[in-house]
Amino acid sequence: MQTAEIRRRWLDFFERKGHTVVPSASLVSTDPSLMFTVAGMVPFIPYLTAQVPAPYKRATSVQKCLRTLDIEEVGKTTRHGTFFQMNGNFSFGDYFKRDAVAFAWELLTTPEADGGLGFDPERLWTTVYLDDDEAFQLWREQGVPAERIQRRGKKDNYWNTGQPGPGGPCSEIYYDRGPEFGAEGGPEADEDRYIEIWNLVFMQYQLSAVRSKTDFDVAGELPAKNIDTGMGLERVAFLKQGVDNMYEIDEVRPVLDYAALAAEKEYGANRDDDVRMRVVADHVRSALMLIGDGVTPGNEGAGYVLRRLIRRAVRAMRLLGFEDEALPILLPASMEVMSASYPELRTDFDRIARVAYAEEEAFRRTLVSGTAIFETAVAQTKSAGGSTLSGERAFALHDTYGFPIDLTLEMASEAGVSVDEAGFRTLMAEQVGRAKADAKAKKTGGVDLTVYRSTLESLPAPVTFTGYEVASGEARVAVVLQGGVSTPSAPVGTDVEVVLDRTPFYAEGGGQLADHGTLTTSGGAVVTVSDVQQPVRGLYVHKGSVTSGELVAGDTVHAVVDAARRRSISRAHTATHLVHQVLREHLGDTATQAGSQNAPGRLRFDYSSTTQVANQVVRDIEGVVNERIHDDLPVSAEVMDRESALNSGAMALFGEKYGDRVRVVSIGEDWSKELCGGTHTLTSQQVGLVSILSESSIGSGARRIEALVGADAFDFLTREHLLVNQLTDVVKARPEELPDRIGSLLTRLSDAEKEIAKLRAGQVLALAPTIAANPTDKFGVQVVTHDAGAAAADDVRTLVLDVRSRLGDERPVVVAITGVAKDRPVVVVATNAEARRWGVKAGELVRTAAQTLGGGGGGKDDLAQGGGQDASKVGAALAAISDFVGARVTGSL
Repeated sequence: MQTAEIRRRWLDFFERKGHTVVPSASLVSTDPSLMFTVAGMVPFIPYLTAQVPAPYKRATSVQKCLRTLDIEEVGKTTRHGTFFQMNGNFSFGDYFKRDAVAFAWELLTTPEADGGLGFDPERLWTTVYLDDDEAFQLWREQGVPAERIQRRGKKDNYWNTGQPGPGGPCSEIYYDRGPEFGAEGGPEADEDRYIEIWNLVFMQYQLSAVRSKTDFDVAGELPAKNIDTGMGLERVAFLKQGVDNMYEIDEVRPVLDYAALAAEKEYGANRDDDVRMRVVADHVRSALMLIGDGVTPGNEGAGYVLRRLIRRAVRAMRLLGFEDEALPILLPASMEVMSASYPELRTDFDRIARVAYAEEEAFRRTLVSGTAIFETAVAQTKSAGGSTLSGERAFALHDTYGFPIDLTLEMASEAGVSVDEAGFRTLMAEQVGRAKADAKAKKTGGVDLTVYRSTLESLPAPVTFTGYEVASGEARVAVVLQGGVSTPSAPVGTDVEVVLDRTPFYAEGGGQLADHGTLTTSGGAVVTVSDVQQPVRGLYVHKGSVTSGELVAGDTVHAVVDAARRRSISRAHTATHLVHQVLREHLGDTATQAGSQNAPGRLRFDYSSTTQVANQVVRDIEGVVNERIHDDLPVSAEVMDRESALNSGAMALFGEKYGDRVRVVSIGEDWSKELCGGTHTLTSQQVGLVSILSESSIGSGARRIEALVGADAFDFLTREHLLVNQLTDVVKARPEELPDRIGSLLTRLSDAEKEIAKLRAGQVLALAPTIAANPTDKFGVQVVTHDAGAAAADDVRTLVLDVRSRLGDERPVVVAITGVAKDRPVVVVATNAEARRWGVKAGELVRTAAQTLGGGGGGKDDLAQGGGQDASKVGAALAAISDFVGARVTGSL
């Protein structure tokens, strides 16, 4: 049975059982504590934890998931993979254990010919929590023998979130693969033979103190009990397809086979090669799905993970002996099999392929440059007498140049040095920790999300947002937080977080910055609001300071949004939609939004593209945007169900999380239509003017447009006009002649500078006979030191070599000359063969001088170069070289 067919049967079965089919959420999670959607229940957490009322009583989904915590283990075992799909059925206060058990058993054991999955009931085992007699009895009623129902403890069969909240026992279903896979005795004996295929979580208790997964207090039963189940789609697929693991199922194996064919390898013949082919198959599929969800390669967040996946796949192919471009062979193979379940992959494949292929090409260039940097690092390590490449060096190769650690380890081994892998791992962990903390702090101010979840739970209903209709209004202070702790009041001068029961303030989201404004009580207390965030859905947190009086929880406040700021941001947001639509008209539908920021008077728009946009095209886009502004197109918003919105042609954007009811913003009726929760102008003419400042690359497959909007754009153009007038007066040319006239002046200036440099170089090199005529004897070594003054590094180098050649090879010779270029000192040292025989090396001397100059340097024993920051110390640097020579030849070092 094909994987897509298992998926279809799952959704059809639960839809017949009254469940709403919910489309998969994006792989990129909007939860600040998660980078990716790591489990099928993640999109339903607000409903399962009662943060937000569920829009349906029953739901089912097949959720795309990604986990990269064990990425280094991918391919080494058949259990680890990055991308996977999780089938789930959910009940929010509706059915409970009896129906959950019955549904699971019915779908699993119904014959394939009748629409089920056709598992042999005699090979199914179940587990229940130790004292969950109800679940035990329900499985008995389905016909499962008592000896095939095992009781297990909290570690295996009890679910909680890791913090106070809902929890409860779970029951798991296992499939017996047979004695050839392990020992008899059920899941308790061998979980390789007995494979878990379905987990049913019974959320029935409120947990209070949660100290660990197995140590917590049960406060009582939940008023509304929930069901959360998960079935690993790939795991069921490999069982139904009669293969041994997920790498061999129909959605993964074709990529593995193409990798084997390209590399002329046979899968199963060599363990190391098998691991590499599994890495390729897994990572190519994960990259396909991430790019499909709008992620582009980058140096942080989801983009960094995507970059790592692609580069690990390309590296694995190189280790298999295939050094040509691999993704044009592998990515289409993955698309072909995955598009059966996700048809959008086929329609969007041109964009996906361009992003992926560009990243592979960038990595191929990185391998060339990174290899040179690696070889330099190894040479410096060995010259310093070391045999271990530092963790800092390995991290720099990885972080700055994109060099995978496994590549560094392999090349280090070939070069005869080891790598401080522990130091590298420490630095990587610190970087990941900083990235997560930064993302979380933006939403939460560094406060534990538990505080906000508890705050939301204490409210009678989620906070009502009134900002689409009004910019001010009365509200009640529901909660006052100081430093993440609820407080009854806050005096003047304190920083606070305020939760109201209703608010006109827009919380930062969808690229739009938060509103600013004031909260004023009848008693004279004033809170100046400088930020608004939604750390958990349904909770608006107003961050600011008490600038007058004392704010008391329960007070009624008059909430007033800074209307001028709001209007300016709204103009920028509408302008972003205009730019997006015109960009797609010029570059095609693959130029999709990949991020934005709408700030007062300006916008930043990121989009997917692998090629540079010509300046004239940017000007054309700007022109059409302003034409649409002049057309005074109506801007409207309508709330509808998500499926109807998408069917109407509305665009859903990367990184945004949408509920079942969505807001569709249209410009000019059907000219531009996007799912959007932001604020906008009423007509396009209210935007005023858009002036594009720049269009540039921000990474592989991603570009950025920055523009000014409204009065800011007008002010900018006014300043530019004034500047043009000033330039026409200075160079005596008409505005249209300025580029040619200024270009001509710059060419003449450059030619003059080259001529001056040539004359100066001639003067410097003419000094060689004079310099060579006055060496100083330093314990038998002829030492020449000289400060050439204003001189380029190349000229100093040429002068040093000339002087050395004039002094011959009969006696030891050291030549050290300094120069200053662009206010920075440079030092070049050369030694002849006899000096090196005496133990005097140019590299050592340069490092001594460079240290005095406040810099660094290096090179070979016969010729080395360094530099520094302090040009006033060139005399001291030359003296240090002379002293070092004496110390070296007398053995006093």
